[in-house]
Amino acid sequence: MIIKGIAGLVLLCSLWLGLLATVMATTGAAPAALVPLPSASFLAALPDDVAIVGRSALSVTLAGPSETVSDLYAAGAWLVLPAGLSGCSA
Repeated sequence: MIIKGIAGLVLLCSLWLGLLATVMATTGAAPAALVPLPSASFLAALPDDVAIVGRSALSVTLAGPSETVSDLYAAGAWLVLPAGLSGCSA
């Protein structure tokens, strides 16, 4: 029973991250992009018009033009998620 619950939670989280990544890749509508676990080579290969607006040990938040998502994948990002959205509170 616990295994099924954990497997269901992992599946749900995977689907949610996939949905976020797909929406970000197709629309690029978020004001910023979050790249989890960025490598040093990825950070060195960032396009000139992309700014680092936040950084932690596990992720980096970037801002730039809307067509940046494909540039981030080309620079070596393995996943690009939307960041900086105001959500329901705005």
